[in-house]
Amino acid sequence: MSLWESIVLGLVQGLTEFLPVSSSGHIELGKAIFNIHESEAGLLFTVILHFATALSTIVVFRNDIISILSGIFKFKWNPETKFSLLILISMLPAAAVGVLLKDKIDGLYSGNVTLVSIMLLLTGFLLYVSDRLLTQTKDINMNSAILLGITQAVAILPGISRSGSTIAIAVLLGIQREKAARFSFLMVLPLIFGAMAKEILDFSNQGLAQPSSFIIDIPLIAGFLSALIAGVFACKWMIAIVKKSKLSYFAYYCWIIGIIGIAFSLLS
Repeated sequence: MSLWESIVLGLVQGLTEFLPVSSSGHIELGKAIFNIHESEAGLLFTVILHFATALSTIVVFRNDIISILSGIFKFKWNPETKFSLLILISMLPAAAVGVLLKDKIDGLYSGNVTLVSIMLLLTGFLLYVSDRLLTQTKDINMNSAILLGITQAVAILPGISRSGSTIAIAVLLGIQREKAARFSFLMVLPLIFGAMAKEILDFSNQGLAQPSSFIIDIPLIAGFLSALIAGVFACKWMIAIVKKSKLSYFAYYCWIIGIIGIAFSLLS
């Protein structure tokens, strides 16, 4: 993979991880456009990009994370402990799907442009409908955490925006927009780090974690930095967008990209 391709895919990952337009879908479309096969893109590159966007989430929500951790270590029931429990509950469906259906899911990430495009159209529909609601006053509870967890699990499909779908469903449940965005971004962190730990173990089992295998890879570093910087920007931007009820703009974008993707798959 060239330096230019690494930077572009890093920017795509960083922006689309937080903007409601499906990072997985855009990465797959990007690979199709650049004609990059999975063996060329490399599992390590994918892990690095996800680590970059996880790190950008930590940067943006560092005060929230510090507050949550300090509340947990007081070892008593408080708002921070409750929030952590809701995060834990919300991650269970996606974790179960990732473990039990990993091979089938991986098979969907193989240049399936048509599926990605259809899911982008669905994402656009969710964003458009949720943006029509003006009053949200509820807080996140046990039931909504479970439903958002199921939504996150479904969003494993390429082309469905994880952030877009979880925020949209939260808004449809009547949850305040800013709280919906905050919960959506924080609920994925345990999953990202869990998936990264698993991939690192896979590297070790395959003998890829030997010191001699780690060399300075300029495209890898460039992809990481571009995803990190773009992720911080996109995360802050997305919070402002959700507050202002402007998700419908991204609905139009998803529809346009979905239609282009379908046309691309039919003509290629």
